[in-house]
Amino acid sequence: VQLVESGGGLVQTGGSLRLSCVVSGDTFSDYDMGWFRQAPGKEREFVAAITWSGGNTYYADSVKGRFTISRDNAKNTVYLQMNSLNNEDTAVYYCAADPVATIPHSGQDYGYWGQGTQVTVSS
Repeated sequence: VQLVESGGGLVQTGGSLRLSCVVSGDTFSDYDMGWFRQAPGKEREFVAAITWSGGNTYYADSVKGRFTISRDNAKNTVYLQMNSLNNEDTAVYYCAADPVATIPHSGQDYGYWGQGTQVTVSS
């Protein structure tokens, strides 16, 4: 299973970005998906997750109300819409996949990872 993220970049405080993650190599709709991020000098942290059907979504408290995770199983793609960005959102964002992510916010529950895409928020 291969995951390729895109959509990162430089954005001003208060701006928006939409990240995409295209999955190949297996049946996308069989996988729970997650987004994680890692800022310089910090541990990787959970951002958002969505179940295989899209029926359930989960968010870190720090992004709740600002970020939205969604998926299009016909396009093998999961998205992360990020609004009202602030400096604390600056990080490398990683897409993750697993057939069964029992604990959606735990990185250890995901067996497949993308290479990451950089998001930089500047004031």
